[in-house]
Amino acid sequence: MAPDARPAPKQWLMGADAFEQRMPHHEGVRALWETKWRAPCLRSVYPFHDGAFEDFEPVFLDLIAGDINDGNSAAKQASEFYLRAACLLRIARFAYITGFPNVSDPVKWEAWELQKAIYSKAGSLWSQSPLSEVPIPHSAAKGRDRDTIPAYVRVPPTAGNEKCPAVILLTGLDGYRPDNTQRSEEFLSRGWGVVIFEIPGTADCPADSADPSSPDRLLDSVFAWMAADGRFDMSRIMCWGLSSGGYYAVRAAHTHREKLAGVVAHGAGTHHFFGKEWLARADGHEYPFKLTPALAMKHGYGDDVEAYLEGAQKKFSLLETGILELPCTRLLLVNGMHDGLMPIEDSILLFEYGSPKEARFFTGALHMGYPMANSSVYPWMEQVMTSTK
Repeated sequence: MAPDARPAPKQWLMGADAFEQRMPHHEGVRALWETKWRAPCLRSVYPFHDGAFEDFEPVFLDLIAGDINDGNSAAKQASEFYLRAACLLRIARFAYITGFPNVSDPVKWEAWELQKAIYSKAGSLWSQSPLSEVPIPHSAAKGRDRDTIPAYVRVPPTAGNEKCPAVILLTGLDGYRPDNTQRSEEFLSRGWGVVIFEIPGTADCPADSADPSSPDRLLDSVFAWMAADGRFDMSRIMCWGLSSGGYYAVRAAHTHREKLAGVVAHGAGTHHFFGKEWLARADGHEYPFKLTPALAMKHGYGDDVEAYLEGAQKKFSLLETGILELPCTRLLLVNGMHDGLMPIEDSILLFEYGSPKEARFFTGALHMGYPMANSSVYPWMEQVMTSTK
């Protein structure tokens, strides 16, 4: 035996019985809580220092009820919990926030940052198509535009071997990048990638919210990045705009018609939505809070709601500014006939101008035509993607 070797003791000082014993808390989460952790939790000592018993007791009772006994989290289960936590934070920062030109609400903004951080943890566990947080260079930035477009990017597993079709997802007034997991999964299941970013005047969007042409520059920069990235089939790029994002989708269908195989404008306000007659009553419709203060800030009017009511239609209407007179790519309009946020008339109006359009409207449904709408959108998108092969 080497002189520095040290064999294990034949008798441990803790005693043979203790050495051979399997302590009861290893029997499962109920035993862990009741025999080992409940007492220190009551006293706020290790590992519960800085904590409170009332915070932990319901958690452990839930774990016990669910018979969850493995302390090593499975990726799928961990992702689900992260998404649930991110959803709580979504409601904490709800409804509308913006960082342009200044943070609109510091408390809600903190919840927004936490939501993104937790969502990122979930996204890192999606092993087949993990979430990538990409700072896209805003190469077309002008004036007050900021220089980076924060985006979420996911691609199907096949993207390493062949270029994939992709969907540009334009978010809404209060639904942002981390709020589109299910849609992203739908795209990925069809072999499509997805690029998600916020619209002007919301969340992290760098575009000048007071400039009606800033979304055109935003898309110019995104298309430039996608082409340079090399993973995307640039002949099969679609765009889906949600709610307020529907306005930008309609605009993109006209301004970027040669770069988009098809566009879905889902719940879009295009002209009447900006008018005083509509906005005078919209605050009392289906939005969970007052709508016009959020819209005024989103469109660069700050707290001046009256100035927004007086000037928004002339400045932002796609009819007033001539956008609807232009030819467009294939464009599907989707909404509920009883939408109280973006009037259905704003979708019907498009059939009187420019290129032929397609539509699916839902009788009696409110904003966005939920829950029926998506079942009409995905087949249409599949048809467009297939037709461009």
